[in-house]
Amino acid sequence: MSIRSVKRVVQAQPHLEGAGVKLQRAFGFGNTTEFDPFLLFDDFRNDVPHDFLAGFPWHPHRGIETITYVLAGAVEHGDSLGNRGSLGAGDVQWMTAGSGIIHQEMPHGDPQGRMHGFQLWANLPSSLKMTAPRYQDVSSRDIPAVTDDDGTHVRVVCGEFWGRRGPVEGIAADPSYLDVSVPPGRRKTLPVETSRHAFAYVFAGSGRFVNASDPLPVKTDHTGDLDAAVYREAGDRSLIVFDRGDEVTVQAGEHGIRFLLVSGKPLEEPVAWHGPIVMNTQAELRQAFREIREGTFIK
Repeated sequence: MSIRSVKRVVQAQPHLEGAGVKLQRAFGFGNTTEFDPFLLFDDFRNDVPHDFLAGFPWHPHRGIETITYVLAGAVEHGDSLGNRGSLGAGDVQWMTAGSGIIHQEMPHGDPQGRMHGFQLWANLPSSLKMTAPRYQDVSSRDIPAVTDDDGTHVRVVCGEFWGRRGPVEGIAADPSYLDVSVPPGRRKTLPVETSRHAFAYVFAGSGRFVNASDPLPVKTDHTGDLDAAVYREAGDRSLIVFDRGDEVTVQAGEHGIRFLLVSGKPLEEPVAWHGPIVMNTQAELRQAFREIREGTFIK
């Protein structure tokens, strides 16, 4: 068995999206090759309604899938195909934009005014870029959860883990999307298929993602980025980028740790990307925006 080493630990950065929603972006746009098949990850946790109520009004998508996971509050959504719905605490929506969809997402706070959630973008392979759009709306009660003897708790949104399979199916990149909680002071090793790219995103507590069963080397004055990643404790809004291997080990801090562990098979295809449209060539990208202007985008 091979523990995945930590390539780096970075903090999500503030961004303004939609009609003025303040969020934190862990990665997205630019070169996202090391996250392939994933393109973008946003943390839209916010406790100030003024900073999120303007939402994400009508906008197009093509060539990708968007995965929305709500922790608190609600997200009302609607689209150009006539679909309407609401995501509440613990719910997930896996939207395959495929050939094209125009939709809106309008967040609402809970009774305390909180809107907490995440959105992940996954790329589609060239063979499915123009597939028919579809939704997989999953209620919180339908997401399987498993608790190990040491108290580690995992919600399985997508993929198979500890004998439980998540309800989201039929995704080209065969991703795994797990919500993991490890109790204070515990060390936990979790399987991740070697061929996948993988990352973790911490959103409660803290911990260190290393081979915690081995002693740490003596720290010297000359420590590079890898040493910094080994010694650094990852706290709230930390993105952990892993190297290759078939296991991830986390040592939970004194208050425990909760994080998303996401992995997927790389598509290894060219990416032509502008805003909410992701295709394989610049010609396909220009065609998509031409169709938006001409009103022929929706198939």
